[in-house]
Amino acid sequence: TIEKPAENLAQSFLSADSFVLAKAEVYALKAKIEAVGTPLKDWDISINYGIKTGFNQAFIIDTETKEQLCANDPKSAEILKPLLRGRDIRRYSSEWAGLWIINSHNNPPVNINDYPAIKTHLDKYYPQLEKRLDKGKTPYNLRNCAYWKSFEQEKIMYPNMTTFLPFLYDKSSFFSNDKSFIITGTSLKYLVAFFNTTFFKLFFKDKFPELGKGVELRKVFFETIPIPKISEIQEQAFITLVDKILSAKKQKADTTALEKEIDQMVYALYDLTQEEIALVEQDK
Repeated sequence: TIEKPAENLAQSFLSADSFVLAKAEVYALKAKIEAVGTPLKDWDISINYGIKTGFNQAFIIDTETKEQLCANDPKSAEILKPLLRGRDIRRYSSEWAGLWIINSHNNPPVNINDYPAIKTHLDKYYPQLEKRLDKGKTPYNLRNCAYWKSFEQEKIMYPNMTTFLPFLYDKSSFFSNDKSFIITGTSLKYLVAFFNTTFFKLFFKDKFPELGKGVELRKVFFETIPIPKISEIQEQAFITLVDKILSAKKQKADTTALEKEIDQMVYALYDLTQEEIALVEQDK
C-alpha cells in the first residue's frame, strides 16, 4: 500500500544520490515494486570482479598467438583460457573477440617454468610485469584471486559500465577482465531472465551511478537490488524459457517473443495491473 499521494511521490525519491525525473504514476509503481523482494546480498550467490592483470598487453592474447604458444608447447593450453571483455557481453549472448588470458594465477602460484613457451612470451614484457602492483609471487603470476575457479563454473556475466544492461548466462568457462563482473551460486537462470527484462532496466537502472550515457553496475549497489524469491516450480518456468532463448541465440534466431513471455511472468510476480503494465511498456 502506498501511503503518500502520487503527486507527492516525486519529492520523496529525490536525494543527493539519486535525482530522477519521471511521471508521478511511475514513482508510485516504483514504490510498490521496491517494497517487494530480497536484496541480492542475502541470496545464495557471489558477485565478483573479473581478472585484473595489471598489464593486459602481456596476459591477454589473440587466438593466433594462443595457437602458436600451444604449437611450441602443448602444455601451454592448461593455463590459456577464453576471455570475454565487458564490451563483448550481450543479452543472453556474447560476441567473442577471439581473446585468451594467460591464467598464471597465484592460488597457489603457477610455476611459469612449467610453461616455457608462455614464459618466453611474458619475458618480452618483463620490465613492465616487474613494476606492476597487480602481481603475485613472481612477476609472471597474476595477483591473488581466491575465486578464480568460479570462472569455470555456471555463472552470469555482465559489464561494469553499460548503457543497455546486458546479462549473459555462461557455461563455457569464459574468464572475464576487470571491466565486468560474474555472479555464481543458485537460481542463476531465473536471475538472468529477471535482469534482462525491460522491467529491470526501467525500475532499477537509477540505483546505479550514472557514467556518461550509461551506468556503472558496481557490486556495492548491485547487491542491494531486491529481487522476488520464488519456488523451484516457479523458477522452472523461467529456466525453460531461458534455455529456449540460449538455444535460439546460437542459431542467430529472433528471441523477442520468448523475452516478452518472461516480461509477462515478471509482471505477474508483482501482481501488476493492466494500467501498471502499460506504464512499463510505454517506456520500452
